[in-house]
Amino acid sequence: MRIATTIFLTDETITPVRLARELEQRGFAGLYLPEHTHIPVERATAYPAGGELPPEYGRTLDPFTALAQAAAVTDHLLLGTGIALVAQHDPIDLAKRIATLDHVSGGRFTLGVGFGWNVEEAVDHGVEWPTRRDLVLDRMRLMRALWSPEPVAYKGEYGSVRASFAFPKPAGGAPRTLVGGAAGPKLFAHIAEYADGWLPIGGRGLMESVPALREVWESAGRDPRTLQVVPYAVLPSPGKLARCAELGVEEVVLQLPPGDELEVLRVLDDYAQYL
Repeated sequence: MRIATTIFLTDETITPVRLARELEQRGFAGLYLPEHTHIPVERATAYPAGGELPPEYGRTLDPFTALAQAAAVTDHLLLGTGIALVAQHDPIDLAKRIATLDHVSGGRFTLGVGFGWNVEEAVDHGVEWPTRRDLVLDRMRLMRALWSPEPVAYKGEYGSVRASFAFPKPAGGAPRTLVGGAAGPKLFAHIAEYADGWLPIGGRGLMESVPALREVWESAGRDPRTLQVVPYAVLPSPGKLARCAELGVEEVVLQLPPGDELEVLRVLDDYAQYL
């Protein structure tokens, strides 16, 4: 089982370069970074985990810039978003950024896609909250048109692009794509259409939800052997990782604290027992 990590990198934490080097030297498989463009001070949206919103949410580094730094100082470390808020981006620009990062990293990029939870943040980007999932689907279709080997036009409900020359292309035609979110028919339909698998937070309830996802996946004509389930932001224990292995999980993403260099390296020392 591959052991990757995720962390809220900020202007106050360990740097992307230092962390990426340490992860690769220690044998960790990957680094996934979350995205928040900004956190409005006046907001009504409750923090999903309860309580006050931790300060790192408003200080998060841009994941694509930070991952480009990580790519430049490593050779094998997998790099991903966990997750990218696709609805909050211009899809033509985002397709270029993703393809470029995948190209310069030698095909090491994983696009973790999410729908967001902070209504105020999304509204500032012009996102109509009830339609955000349909918007993400539309933008993924548009980006995949730009990643096609030959120029392909796309016209959707929320955006369009003419048949265009758009290089570089991601390795394999499209980056490895995982979709985050709570289990359910709409999420599983998204995964079956354009993704390689699911990025469930914490990994709870997988024994019940993975069979349902597999049914949707196979009904869509996808090869059952290719479905990937990657538990994300996991606080590990031997028992938890053993249960993941029983489900056939091949990669788990462990949560690191948003700390300084000494704190993060101490946690990496502890997590080394799972490698």
